Amino acid sequence: MVDHAEPKVLGKKGYEKELERLQIELVRLQEWIVHEGLKVVVLFEGRDTAGKGGTIRRITEKTNPRVIHNVALGKPSDRERTQWYFQRYVAQLPAAGEMVLFDRSWYNRAGVERVMGFCTDEEYEEFMHSCPRFERIIQRSGIHLIKYWLSVSDEEQERRFQARLDSPLKRWKLSPVDLEARARWVDYAEAKDEMFARTDTEHSPWFVVESDDKRSTRLNLISHLLEQIPYQRLDQERVTLPPRQQRHYERPPKQSEREVPERFRVE
Repeated sequence: MVDHAEPKVLGKKGYEKELERLQIELVRLQEWIVHEGLKVVVLFEGRDTAGKGGTIRRITEKTNPRVIHNVALGKPSDRERTQWYFQRYVAQLPAAGEMVLFDRSWYNRAGVERVMGFCTDEEYEEFMHSCPRFERIIQRSGIHLIKYWLSVSDEEQERRFQARLDSPLKRWKLSPVDLEARARWVDYAEAKDEMFARTDTEHSPWFVVESDDKRSTRLNLISHLLEQIPYQRLDQERVTLPPRQQRHYERPPKQSEREVPERFRVE
């Protein structure tokens, strides 16, 4: 069901306040996941520069990495290429009391591998046939699966590509595959459409998030994510600090330690 209510317009301070509120709720969700022993998987897919990494960072910024953590797998090794395709992803699935956020996932086969020719037509067809069944299997095992597609316009993607080219802090994000993806914009669009047509199922739907504005994307996605897993606020036990040990202690002289030079002092 689509929510047609008018969005609330926020300024910078409003964004920061709402993000803080949502992050508090994420901590409460985290506590519920541990308490109930839930297993949650969230997939983040989308074009390069769509804002997946930044959104994931806002989710994990205030949470416990032992409970909510990110998985971003690199290229498969020679050994992994001979394995069942889903095998290395299965190894990353959560145990009870964990939420795993996949920054790109098994859907690499339906996107970059398909467009760039990194898999054969037979491997692609097998993936498309098996993927809905694979997802149903892990759901039946007790895993909550949520899939997000971050949608960025070609104009905004181009602007972000240029910003990466111009910034020495972001230039590393532009891999040869990313540059080739820019040249194959339509191919990727068609691959995404085919992926949705064959893997957007009743049990495992795709949720699309407009991501031209990164701050809006983060708020919209996090608020939606919190609605996907019913949780309750748990009462936290009040922590009392124990008294510090009073036995006499004398610190060794500073000259005996290797100190980092104090080159800066912020006032």
